Amino acid sequence: MLSDQDRRALLALARQTLEAQLAGARREAPAPPASPALRQPCGCFVSLHRGRQLRGCIGTFQAHTPLLGTVAQMASAVLRDPRFLDCPVTAGELAHIDIEISVLTPLEKTADPMKDVELGRHGICIEGPYGSGCFLPQVATETGWSLEEFLGRCCAHKAGLPPDAWKWPETAVYRFEAEVFSEKDFAAGPGGSGQPTGK
Repeated sequence: MLSDQDRRALLALARQTLEAQLAGARREAPAPPASPALRQPCGCFVSLHRGRQLRGCIGTFQAHTPLLGTVAQMASAVLRDPRFLDCPVTAGELAHIDIEISVLTPLEKTADPMKDVELGRHGICIEGPYGSGCFLPQVATETGWSLEEFLGRCCAHKAGLPPDAWKWPETAVYRFEAEVFSEKDFAAGPGGSGQPTGK
């Protein structure tokens, strides 16, 4: 578990990275953190929301760099989310954006997704013979999907596979958990300085 101080530091870094990218400035690599938790290699996703509208979500399961560096990389990459290239986040819009970070546990291969995946707790990563995709745990909570819908929609809308491809023997279904937090969890909220002061 990350402390509130760690969470604030990551949210602040993500916002500062976005501001630098949108201003066309080069951001220096983040200084080594004092917190051991932020020095641990860890996968993460950075998501941008404007109200209830998603404005970008990019992440990685690979844990080759410290969490602090991975968050900075994903915050930079989220502005190039292919789904929003025709309407990218602008510098003027950033004040209305809420940044959400999902810090991931390692992937675990499931033997039986219908038994091994718990809605609201687990995210899924599906790797089929000709496509792959993932959903974060909060997607099931936000949509109200059943477990079968969660798996089927990940296949169809993320992996480019038939909805029932998760049942195929050649398809691997992985589960993971995520520690999810956002600026709106703290006093700064959307449009804040990226350095929330706590509830």
